[in-house]
Amino acid sequence: MTDTIVVTELSKWFGLKVAVSEVTIGFRPGVTGLLGPNGAGKTTLLRVIAGLQRPSQGEISLLGVDPRKDPSVYRRVSLVPEDEAIYERMTARKFVELAARLAKVDDVADRVQRALVMVDLVDPSDRILGGFSKGMRQRAKVAAALVTDPEVLLLDEPLNGADPVQRAQLIKLFMELGAAGRTVIVSSHVLVEVERMTDRVVAMVDGRLAAVGDVKTIRSAMTDKPRLVYIETPEARRLAAALIGADGVIGVHLDGEQVRVEASDAGELAMRLPEVAVEAGITLSRVEPVDESLESVFRYLVEGR
Repeated sequence: MTDTIVVTELSKWFGLKVAVSEVTIGFRPGVTGLLGPNGAGKTTLLRVIAGLQRPSQGEISLLGVDPRKDPSVYRRVSLVPEDEAIYERMTARKFVELAARLAKVDDVADRVQRALVMVDLVDPSDRILGGFSKGMRQRAKVAAALVTDPEVLLLDEPLNGADPVQRAQLIKLFMELGAAGRTVIVSSHVLVEVERMTDRVVAMVDGRLAAVGDVKTIRSAMTDKPRLVYIETPEARRLAAALIGADGVIGVHLDGEQVRVEASDAGELAMRLPEVAVEAGITLSRVEPVDESLESVFRYLVEGR
């Protein structure tokens, strides 16, 4: 699939502070999770892609063109910023309508209505934004971004302040937009919810790329980190004894009826474990890898920073 955004050797600094350093990455249609701790450079990267800040160094190709040579391409891009970018005395409908008129879209009323429907904000749309909850404000910002029907949607912490129902609705919406061929980049600290949206991850630490790919591939590439597997069995002590010294097993720890195994090769352990259990006549109740999640991978990436 062709990349719709290509960032090449991009750096951005503010005085002596380097926010983004020599980042080269491509984004394609679908949903991509942009992860990193505070100060990692995520917001700066999104703002540079959106054209709100000029890169200090490097290049960007946006939907096949250089936006510095053809800034009209930014009409096809929308950013939902993390900060409270709203007019509190406006109603939600007027706020979305303003975004439509500034972008000079056709049939403003229809486009505004459709955007409000997409974020489930029709009923309260004539209330002023100052009276909205944080989650409702977030939905209004998303509606204002969607009213232009963008091909690229940049979302900076879009789930902040949303309640569980609102979060589920927004996640479903972002996934639908990605499935429809839009390029959706979601910056978020809510790792479980990013994992629900996509397995395509770009992780940043201290302004640099730390990892790119799906969670499984990134975890497999961390050869310096043992794979952790929890095994439940009523014969935990016998299983632990049988596993000690097995190929690829680095450590074995007992905790009641649970055995925690540290292995250098999860695939080797998966093949060896059934053989060991059969040979020893041991019944296994549960086998669960515990560090394959996005949260675990993220923790490994940022530890020691």
